[in-house]
Amino acid sequence: MGALIDVILPVFLVLGFGYVAAWQGLFSESAVDGVMRFAQNFAVPVLLFRSIAKLDLGASYDPGLMLSFYAGAFIAFGLGLTGARLLFKRPGTDAVAIGFCCLFSNSLLLGIPITERAYGTAALAGNFAIISVHSPLLYTFGITLMEGVRSHGSGATLGRVAVNALSGILRTPLVLGILAGFVVNLSGLALHGSIWAAVDMMASAALPTALFGLGGVLFRYRPEGDMKAIGMVTVLSLIVHPAVTYGLGRWGFGLETSALRSAVVTASMAPGVNAYLFASIYGVAKRVAASSVLLATAASILTVWAWLAILP
Repeated sequence: MGALIDVILPVFLVLGFGYVAAWQGLFSESAVDGVMRFAQNFAVPVLLFRSIAKLDLGASYDPGLMLSFYAGAFIAFGLGLTGARLLFKRPGTDAVAIGFCCLFSNSLLLGIPITERAYGTAALAGNFAIISVHSPLLYTFGITLMEGVRSHGSGATLGRVAVNALSGILRTPLVLGILAGFVVNLSGLALHGSIWAAVDMMASAALPTALFGLGGVLFRYRPEGDMKAIGMVTVLSLIVHPAVTYGLGRWGFGLETSALRSAVVTASMAPGVNAYLFASIYGVAKRVAASSVLLATAASILTVWAWLAILP
């Protein structure tokens, strides 16, 4: 019960504050969009820049950590796509979007604050290692597969689609923050203390602002659509993905404790809002994606508590 009250509840109270503010009309949709734009385009990229710039790359990029997390993610994706196609008879494009919901965990806005509150700032190295390739890898994969399904029989090459997808992703603020962090880290560039002080100020605003804004965004997503498909996404995201990650990390790769915690906690997060944005870009399975983000986020209060109890 201590983990639920002390670790998980404060994070969801900030998120809930944003939800209630939007619900009661105290915060308009345009204001929510402004907060999220500040968080996602400025504050969070600065947080990622600082974290990657100061990361011990040799110690943090454990192949077992990455394989444990991403094997679970892609297994969840495969099961979600197959279930949507064969069990629920959804079109191929819908199936890819539903699978993407199972693939894309909310690794940053929920995974970071929950890991930090549970295990301390020093435990975040594995989280940031996962996050550094999360969006580029998963968006490139999802967009390439979606474009392949859409262009089936048209003669378009997947290679060209993948190049276009990756070039677009590399221009996003989050990825630019990560890349800038790598430049500073690998070059050994020494930045003046005043610059780091400004970076720290921006980074400190990132997570509370993003969580509050996320609550306002989630208010827009009314639960509707195919509840069986939504239930499947929730189970694959909150149970199957972290279970595969836990099994591989503990018994397959023998991860040390901090790496195992980072991998499993990150894997146990609900689908991020980006899962809905992906569906919205293509205009497919939007109701399932939106409802999955909302309902899985609510359910994760209990499932994350269970995973924290299981972890050493």
